[in-house]
Amino acid sequence: MTNTGVIKEAIEYRRLIDSLLSSSEHADIVLSGGNVINVLTREVYVADIAIKGKHILLVGNAKDLIGENTTVIDVQGKYLSPGFIDSHMHFESSMLTITEFSRLSIPSGTTTLVADPHEIGNTLGQIGMKAMADEAALVPNHVYLVVPSLTPDCPELETAGYDIDSKDMEELLNYPNIIGIGELQGFSNVEHVYKKTPEIITDLLASSMYAKSKNQTVDGNAPELFGKELAAHIIATGGNCSCHETTTKEECMEKLRQGVYVFMREGSTQRNMSECIRAITEEGMDSRRCILATDDIVAEDLEKKGHMNEIVERTIREGVDPIEAIQMVTINPATYFGFKDIGVLAPGKLADIAIIEDITTMKVEAVFIEGKLVASQGKLIINLPKYTYPSKVKNSIKIGKIEEEELEIKNEATEVVARCIGLIPYQNLSGSSEETLKAKSGVVQADVKKDVLHIACVERYGRTGKVGKAFVKGFGLTSGAFAESVAHDTHNIIVVGTNLSDMKIAVNRVIEMGGGIAMANNSKIIEELRLLIGGLMTDELTAHEVSGKYAKLEEVAKKELGCKVHAPFMHLSFLALSTSPKWKITDKGLIDVNNFEILDPIID
Repeated sequence: MTNTGVIKEAIEYRRLIDSLLSSSEHADIVLSGGNVINVLTREVYVADIAIKGKHILLVGNAKDLIGENTTVIDVQGKYLSPGFIDSHMHFESSMLTITEFSRLSIPSGTTTLVADPHEIGNTLGQIGMKAMADEAALVPNHVYLVVPSLTPDCPELETAGYDIDSKDMEELLNYPNIIGIGELQGFSNVEHVYKKTPEIITDLLASSMYAKSKNQTVDGNAPELFGKELAAHIIATGGNCSCHETTTKEECMEKLRQGVYVFMREGSTQRNMSECIRAITEEGMDSRRCILATDDIVAEDLEKKGHMNEIVERTIREGVDPIEAIQMVTINPATYFGFKDIGVLAPGKLADIAIIEDITTMKVEAVFIEGKLVASQGKLIINLPKYTYPSKVKNSIKIGKIEEEELEIKNEATEVVARCIGLIPYQNLSGSSEETLKAKSGVVQADVKKDVLHIACVERYGRTGKVGKAFVKGFGLTSGAFAESVAHDTHNIIVVGTNLSDMKIAVNRVIEMGGGIAMANNSKIIEELRLLIGGLMTDELTAHEVSGKYAKLEEVAKKELGCKVHAPFMHLSFLALSTSPKWKITDKGLIDVNNFEILDPIID
């Protein structure tokens, strides 16, 4: 009993007991007469919630707990829910710091975030992830990190800024605010990893077993895996895992039957919930292991649409009972992660409460975190100081300017058949096709009329100097190019364009800025956003400013470049994800993900 944290909690709990049983002690706050959402029993009933300090005292009749100093809030007709949990997300995808993300997220009722700093881990290693964990300690909501146990995910196929493996786990998994291992992407392509790089499996197991010994979670990443391959992946995580890469009803059913917690993804560009939820709505499967998560969400969507409340609302529209949908962002994830103090409304739990005006639209009226009112009417009402990152995480681009010829795909024929990546809207999966293209002066040309564009990935850490080149279809650009230092998961500089000249200009501007997004048209930069933190995030702008800037970037991409897809920068970033089928682009070339090999962009 020498642990000061244990002693402090015991003192707090004794105060709770005194407030319940002593006539001289009372609740600090009573939420009176609300419709309590009991996620333990899947019920809704009228009751009070009494709060003392940061804990819930009582859910029921709190009349005897009201004293002269008790604040009584009438919530008749409103719904009282546990605060929401986003179980798998990446701050880097929003381009916001944890502080600025929280500024937009908290008013929507989301009180807990579990983030995988996979992106900054690839760019900066332990330094970047620890910097994020340090910031997580300073925000009012609960923010936890689950860290990668391998970067890059496919060492044979891509180059990261830092190589993480099991040697890093002891230090990381004992660092404050880090609670486990994130998505096990290094074993997503089970068959080929087993045959071609079996040493990776041994190293991943060493990490998973260490996390398991500490009762920490290990997230899975099992796209399109069934049968023995899925079983191997589950075992590699230590036997208990999640997966946020499930895209069909059949896949969801298989994973639920094998004990996987299915994180049904609904982000800005990847939306799989409506397909996964059919396992519940059509097949009647138990939803206790179904969890809603965003994975990747842009600041503009977060500000204008909401966070987990909006994902729950979408789920309700698919025919799911509202209380069951709310379980998917409260008790279900709390059970998976072993969170003992959140996810339910019950005595002794933290008073993280979302007051909901309308349970079908999931409009959140007010939010309490640890017994304190932090948001009302969609606005944060507490002071959340701006956070500035240390300079050591702001120098991740280690290369000089590139030349146009480095982006060229050369061929002496006048006409060639080229392999072409197919963009699939709202998925991180991609397609493939073969396209006939012209070559001019020994350089293969894009064909804007057929929507076949140049795409390239430039290694930015100064480790190999490689540039991967191919073609892509689906963006609809009619002129210009855009480049960014956000390219999952190794985050080299990825660029797409109608012509090589504008592509070069865009890439070089990203390099000059030290990271970010740049758009070029007619040989000049027309819009940009600097992202200094690992080339992924900014602490120079507030959340609202980033949201506005991102909206402006999208508008320019649409109006001046002719782009046809929503969130084009996020869609582009996932075309470098070498663990997600079918064809992708990395600094090492055009990747056939399913066959774990590098393809020539031109078919001989």
